[in-house]
Amino acid sequence: MDSAGEKVPPYALASVDNALRLLLLLQEREEIRVSEAAAGLGVANSTAHRLLATLGHRGFVVQERSRVYRRGPALVTRRQTWGQRMPRTAHLHLARLSERTRETTHLVVLEGNGTRFLDCVESPQVLRVGSRTGMLLPAHTNSGGKALLARLPDTQLRALYPRGLPLGREGRPTDLDALRRVLAATRRRGYGTNTGESERGVSAAGRHVCGPDGAVLGALVVAAPTARCPRPRLTQLAEQLLEAVRDLEADLAADS
Repeated sequence: MDSAGEKVPPYALASVDNALRLLLLLQEREEIRVSEAAAGLGVANSTAHRLLATLGHRGFVVQERSRVYRRGPALVTRRQTWGQRMPRTAHLHLARLSERTRETTHLVVLEGNGTRFLDCVESPQVLRVGSRTGMLLPAHTNSGGKALLARLPDTQLRALYPRGLPLGREGRPTDLDALRRVLAATRRRGYGTNTGESERGVSAAGRHVCGPDGAVLGALVVAAPTARCPRPRLTQLAEQLLEAVRDLEADLAADS
């Protein structure tokens, strides 16, 4: 008999059954450690680690720097379905925003305490910010990451940084209290900013994107060389970004 009181089929494969039970554990909680998975399944830590690594390879879990595992993009719900649809829908809006601003635009999502860059349309200008598609950068150092972190409740924010913020370049938040202040300003402003925090010479603005149910799916970012992006222009780019986000959200709602 299993934990639910149901008889286990005689042909059940133990490894498959353990992987499925582990997925059920992940559906019940926000995060899990190897030791917790091992205890929940009644297996050795090494076995739990191999199961989590295999699930991670297929996108069912993602591992944080703190060695905590969280649900990955392959664990699909209706809310995540909009998230999966978004990159395809967003590309046209990235292109329009890049054409309008003549700057580089990105689509990003939150992956643990990092920002994953999913798509990009580069500026047509010779001096431009290059594509970061595929890269994972610390979320607290870039505009899109700040826009997404600002939408999290404090309990989730603290869970992302169990050991505090990593040391980094001057100008970045140095501890959780400093990050909270930055995120409070981000919420008041309605968008995140980055002036040389992720990379020297790069300025950017990022706004979160919501699905039809109000869930935050990701963020759009417009980035420019700091040399041609003084603060007034960054504000202007953020206003153009707001229009692009509203248009994208309208398209997602129409497609739901």
